Amino acid sequence: MKALHQAVSEGCCLLNLDARTMPEIIDAGVRFLVQSGRLPEDLEEFVANGTKQREESVSTVIGHACAVPHFYDDRIVEPQLVFIRLRQPVNLGAPDHIGTRYVFLLLGATDQAAQHLDTLSGIARLMSDNVFHFEAIYATSQQGIAEAVERHVQRTALAVPPKPREVAEGLRSGGMPFAGLAADLKRRLPHYADDIKSGFHPRCVASIVFMFFACLAPAVTFGGFMGRETGGLIGAPEMLISTAVCGLIYSLLAGQPLTIVGGIGPLLIFTLILYQLCQDMDLAEHFLGIYGWVGLWTALFTMLLAISNASNLMRYFTRFTDEIFSALMSLIFIYKAIEALGETFSEANADPGASMEKALLALVLALGTFYIAMSLAGFRRSHYLFPWMREALADFGPSIALGCMIGIGWWIGTVETLDTLSVSPAGESVRSGLFVDLGSVPAWVKLGAALPALLATVLVFLSQNITVRLVNSPQNKLEKGVSYHLDLAVIGFMIAGCSCFGWPWMVAAAVRSLAHVRALADVEEVTTTSGASQEQIVHVRENRITGIAIHLLIGLTLVALPLLSYVPMAALYGIFLFMGFTSLRGIQFVERLTLWITDSAMYPVNHYTRRVPIRIVHLFTLVQLVCLGILCFLNLSDSEIHRIVFPVFIALLVPVRAVMAKFFDADHLAFLDADEEPYAEDGHWV
Repeated sequence: MKALHQAVSEGCCLLNLDARTMPEIIDAGVRFLVQSGRLPEDLEEFVANGTKQREESVSTVIGHACAVPHFYDDRIVEPQLVFIRLRQPVNLGAPDHIGTRYVFLLLGATDQAAQHLDTLSGIARLMSDNVFHFEAIYATSQQGIAEAVERHVQRTALAVPPKPREVAEGLRSGGMPFAGLAADLKRRLPHYADDIKSGFHPRCVASIVFMFFACLAPAVTFGGFMGRETGGLIGAPEMLISTAVCGLIYSLLAGQPLTIVGGIGPLLIFTLILYQLCQDMDLAEHFLGIYGWVGLWTALFTMLLAISNASNLMRYFTRFTDEIFSALMSLIFIYKAIEALGETFSEANADPGASMEKALLALVLALGTFYIAMSLAGFRRSHYLFPWMREALADFGPSIALGCMIGIGWWIGTVETLDTLSVSPAGESVRSGLFVDLGSVPAWVKLGAALPALLATVLVFLSQNITVRLVNSPQNKLEKGVSYHLDLAVIGFMIAGCSCFGWPWMVAAAVRSLAHVRALADVEEVTTTSGASQEQIVHVRENRITGIAIHLLIGLTLVALPLLSYVPMAALYGIFLFMGFTSLRGIQFVERLTLWITDSAMYPVNHYTRRVPIRIVHLFTLVQLVCLGILCFLNLSDSEIHRIVFPVFIALLVPVRAVMAKFFDADHLAFLDADEEPYAEDGHWV
């Protein structure tokens, strides 16, 4: 690596070379060495022909967008290395089918071949670094390439067994009150201006359009259900207002603006149980006041947790818990979409004289939206069109899919056969006044509200922090630092405000947040040693503009409600399916589940299959599956008590993981439960 860094630093670098074949690349590299005085002119033809002959006998196009042509002869006195970046990737027959973009030309005497082995090893590690790939693409000078190499050296090391888990910087704040808040502010404030500047990019526009509908659909769905169950006291208009206002506040004030806040199932169920409790105690007329007091207590407890650095407890949550929670949230979105489509068929079957046209049209629109979105999302790996066209189609894929299926729905459907978004105008609310009358409730309720607020605080604390932990997962390659305590404090502030207005409480929503990160990510398809292809995030455009714009658009829907009546619900169910399935991608737990039905001879070669007995891998996966099954049962159960205590079970996953240490080998757990995959696991391909 030292030789590579030295060569690039000394200007032995060719950027944006226009070449389409390996002979052209070799000729350009050798000519550059001659013109720069690094190689005698009388050796130009000899070295070029020798390197081409060596390439014809054994190709050095070895994958990871890289080729390493080399030639050794005693007439070459000084060893030479030239880094070449092609203007466009070219197909040179790489074994992983990725176009070659980077070429390292190595020349030297025959006795210097062994010395180049270290250089080859360094190149292997370098080209396994997705961050270097991103930085090398956008470097405008040889100095930029040299700095990218230097940053790679500073942040990476050779593959070694997982070290003891390192606690994230944001979870290591001191024991003094406000220490975590102060650390989060110090870490994130320097990036605030860049968060704004980074939002002005075409990919951000695609993210805004997609995430607008991705956030609008659950807001309308949850709001409509809540309005029906609370007699219209808290309904869709209030849900939309709360989503818009809280989303704006969070995008402006929170430390991690990529997190999307919204209504979530557990808090929805909590509100309905509180409403039912008020009815049972003949306090139904005071529901909004009681809801307000419970919210104020919840806000107070949440703020106290933020001030006392309680988010440090998240250091005990590992990949084991993250994967279960992430899979659960994704499955809920998939289940809700399938359940809604199933209801359309059930309604058609219940009426003997009814036609199946409405149900079949809903199925076509949902699957059509899902199929188009998934196909376009993978279009960047296609060989068709120009690169910028492929990127645009992939970025705007979900939005294009939704627009197409809305058009098709109204082309082949009618008002009678289409179920569309239905939002009651805000003026039809049964409530009186803007603020909740907190003084109208009995005096004992003001203190008694603290008891249900304790459970609500548990729901908020776990949902918020686990989602933020998922957003900041190492695989997302975020670079601006974490913010647990500050974001929890902002949530507490918003809950207090929502309680005063009688709006639904907002908290970090896992699937929407991960979809937001994915929509802003530059991804690269890699081929593992087993031949399987998978996408890896290379870089994420961390910004605040997308969150601000998304929630501004949601707020504008309140003055443009008639336009929403043209959006078929079935198309939004397709977006639900898309978000659910894309969120499942990259979860190691899901990958390990597929091993149960995979031929053992075809198992992938990775950090855990190499070092952990396969029966231990299966046993670890089985424990996760059982835990996921229990969570699904609690969340989807008809019993409201079961559904509300499921976050408590999430907290119990921490002791479950601790108990596993008594039955599993510590090294095995370290590989299976590592926060990051060991570096360069599949990088030894030279």
